[in-house]
Amino acid sequence: MTEHPRAILVPDQTPIEPLSQLSEQLGVDLWIKRDDLAGTTFGGNKSRQLEYYLGAARARQADTILITGAVQSNFVRTAAASAAKFGLRTIVQLEARVPDQDALYQTSGNVLLNQMLGAEMMHYHDGEDEAGADAALRARAEEERRKGHTPYVIPLALGNPPLGALGYLRAGQEILSQDSGFDTVVVASGSGLTHAGLLTGLVEGDFSGRVVGSCVRRDATLQTKRIRTVLNNLQTLRGKADEIPSERIHIWDGALAPGYGQIGPAAMNAIRQMAECEGLMLDPVYTAKVFATIPALIENGEIEKDSRVLFVHTGGLASLFAYQTDLSRLLLEN
Repeated sequence: MTEHPRAILVPDQTPIEPLSQLSEQLGVDLWIKRDDLAGTTFGGNKSRQLEYYLGAARARQADTILITGAVQSNFVRTAAASAAKFGLRTIVQLEARVPDQDALYQTSGNVLLNQMLGAEMMHYHDGEDEAGADAALRARAEEERRKGHTPYVIPLALGNPPLGALGYLRAGQEILSQDSGFDTVVVASGSGLTHAGLLTGLVEGDFSGRVVGSCVRRDATLQTKRIRTVLNNLQTLRGKADEIPSERIHIWDGALAPGYGQIGPAAMNAIRQMAECEGLMLDPVYTAKVFATIPALIENGEIEKDSRVLFVHTGGLASLFAYQTDLSRLLLEN
């Protein structure tokens, strides 16, 4: 991967730690990959992805990055923080993906952090139009060029080279260097870059277990197609002719409801279970829905009792504060 420049944001391995209380409760040997500690303040998986986007931006001598995400996107906040580390301006484009959210959601959490980081914010009306969002960013990038800036667009849609997936290919190699004995690895599956990169790194490292992607935005049918596309695009990016077998793609969407960025019973139970048993926090959008996968698959037999399971904690904790209204209500109800 030396042909793809890397701006180092995660210089060291993130730890893999035992979850002793939950292991006893669930009847498996459960561990956590602490990628919530990766990168800049509030950390997370996006730091690994941004190493390659910012590497490309710096190689092109960019002075400005532009990126799209949901209002409470961890990706755009991490991009703004990481860009600041390298002296770059950031323009973030926020999409309205989550319906019926209050003023706290619109101003707290990652939105507040974006403001503190000095990011300029613009908005895009349609949270399901990835190509349109990319086009809007590229139009803004042209405006920046006319002003004398050198912009770099971090794209959203599937048709773009999945540079960010290279970060999780490295993470797969990292996990195997730390502990290669897991039977199941569970990770978020949204844009697909983290999931596809991790799967590729593990498969190419001869990992024989299952990698389960928990849906956070689309149902299992749509997400399976997306992961297949990202896997193929990643191999093309790397100049590899071999294909990751489709039978290695495992997707679960049992905690997705009621939809992206919305908290259902499974996610809420996961938040409480992790906090009360291990003193660790999960975010409502990604990691709560990912952790909810594990007890569900243990219950239906897909994860066997006494097997070794790794939960990849991808961070995103700043968004907890934006969900205070929903979380407070759900805590009272339960």
